[in-house]
This record gives sequence, C-alpha cells and structure tokens, in this order.
Amino acid sequence: MIEVKNIVKTYGDLQVLRNVSVTIGQGEIVSIVGASGAGKTTLLQIIGTLDRPDSGSVLYDGVDVLALKDKALAHFRNQNIGFVFQFHQLLPEFTTLENVMIPALIGGTEHNAASQRAKQLLQYMGLTDRLHHKPAQLSGGERQRVAVARALVNQPQVVLADEPSGSLDTQNKEELHRLFFDLRKEFNQTFVIVTHDETLATRADRTLRMSDGVIVNDES
Repeated sequence: MIEVKNIVKTYGDLQVLRNVSVTIGQGEIVSIVGASGAGKTTLLQIIGTLDRPDSGSVLYDGVDVLALKDKALAHFRNQNIGFVFQFHQLLPEFTTLENVMIPALIGGTEHNAASQRAKQLLQYMGLTDRLHHKPAQLSGGERQRVAVARALVNQPQVVLADEPSGSLDTQNKEELHRLFFDLRKEFNQTFVIVTHDETLATRADRTLRMSDGVIVNDES
C-alpha cells in the first residue's frame, strides 16, 4: 500500500535520512523506534506528506503523491491520512465534537454528515458524555482518544502517530495501545507509529529500528 523509496532528507549540513526505503502493507501496524535524532519523526512526516524529501518518492497504491502540486497534495492528505500527535493538538476553543469534525469540514463534508460521523466515532471511543466539553475539561486519556477520533473522521487509509502515548500514564497508555489494535480489527486501517515505548513497539506487526538516518533492522 505504501512504498517509500530512496528517501534522502538534509537540514543544513545534517543528513537526517540517508536513502531510506520501506514498504508497508494495508492493515499493518508498524512501529518505528530508535534513539532521539535517528530520523523517526522526519520519516513519519515525509510518509504523511507533511514534509518533502530532497530526493526519493512516496507511493500510495502506486501513485507518487509527492509529485502532486501543493493543493492536490493537501486534499490527498486530508482524505487519506490521519494524524495523532503526542500532545493531541486539539483546539482549546472548540468542543470535543467540533474538534473531531474539523478535518471532515475542511474536506468539504456537509455539516450534518460530519457531525454524525464524529458522534459515531466518539461513541466508539466511549466519549458520548464528553461531546460538548472543551479539551481543558478532559483527562489526558480522553484528549488523546478525541485526537484518535479526529484522525479517523475522514476514514483514512492510514493513521500516522508520533509518540501517541508519550504523555500518558500507564493505564491510559495501555488503553490507547489496545485501541489501535481494536481499530485495525474494526476498520482494517494501517498504523505507522513512532514510539519510544518498547511494549507498544513489540506488539506491532513489524518494528523498524532506525539509527543515524537509516533503517538498521526490520523485525516481524
């Protein structure tokens, strides 16, 4: 489903990614681990089309998405890729329901349809009684589940997560990890997860270990 080919990325004099290639299949859960500075987040951002490499290609179902113009690429990203970040990045002035609806509204979904989809996801996440709460009124675990619902609202092919459980306590971390596997079973979505959490990494179908801008091991 996703083919990353010969990715090179440099910032100034620092080569962050050095000719990285990897293939990720539909419905796989793949973790990316390694020391800080290994290139994990940069690789995830390029897979997610949030950044462009100096050279190389990223193909989704055979289509080189980095060849798209910026507007077309933004539309592709909105419709096909969901993002979950360590600190959830919810908009504080909006309610739970509104935060989840935002990507759908940006993508042109009619308001009522976006609201219905968001409510269904929040019910699945066990957050029906939090629809009209703002982020400051939610626990850390609740905020991260809202972020996952937001990532799923456009029914993307792939969900990319950058240290999604890094700010959570042990119980909420365990619940979030279980949620990813439940979602894969329910919706057959692909997950690519950058993490320092070895428990999550070893549960994944595959673990990519990075060091100094290259994948040094691909463990099933």
